[in-house]
Amino acid sequence: MIFSDFLKAVGQLGDSRFRRVMLWGVGLTLLLLVAVYALFLWAIQSFTPEVIEIPFVGPVGGLGTLLSWGSALFMIGLSVFLMMPVASAFTSMFLDDVAQAVEDRHYPGLPPAQKQGLGDAVIDTLNFFALLVTVNVLALILYAFVGPFIPMVFWAVNGLLLGREYFTLVASRRMGRQAAKALRKRHWLTVWWAGGLMAAPLSIPLINLFIPVLGAATFTHLFHRLNAMEQHR
Repeated sequence: MIFSDFLKAVGQLGDSRFRRVMLWGVGLTLLLLVAVYALFLWAIQSFTPEVIEIPFVGPVGGLGTLLSWGSALFMIGLSVFLMMPVASAFTSMFLDDVAQAVEDRHYPGLPPAQKQGLGDAVIDTLNFFALLVTVNVLALILYAFVGPFIPMVFWAVNGLLLGREYFTLVASRRMGRQAAKALRKRHWLTVWWAGGLMAAPLSIPLINLFIPVLGAATFTHLFHRLNAMEQHR
């Protein structure tokens, strides 16, 4: 059923509101990554001597340039971890637009959703960003012990966080935060599984730029499906 929710989200990629949020998310994400890389590159070039003296070899130049090229490869690898919180945090600011576009097409006739103020949206985004970064930094310790299972642990940890946040944000628009949390807890395994399916492609460079919008749409379908199931019990 989660896959059907995802396919519905993919089918709406042509929606102008989807494209607008996606362009904003991609643009802001790339801007921040470029800024981080520029700062990292400046630090390498500022604190690395261009010429060093190696015993029995003599002066060796170009070390700063070599490290600069190496830093590009390092940042590509690091982006797998950076893009998870960065792309998700930026796009969560526009989650309401995506959810509304989904509801307008697939769930017409609903009353107006509860709008989140800009200040609350910024605070929620910053909190979510901080939580993702903190948990992923702590998870680095765990990665040292899981060997080849690092990708699965990475997806499981971030899937739990993404599912928790996205489902709560989507559901809160329709039933308030407390009821949304209660619904999420009753279906925590489904929400976690959906978050894991979102986390996996988020770890693939370039593709991960487009996943948060699809994730927001998928969780909108998931919420309405689970809510309808409970109402018909």
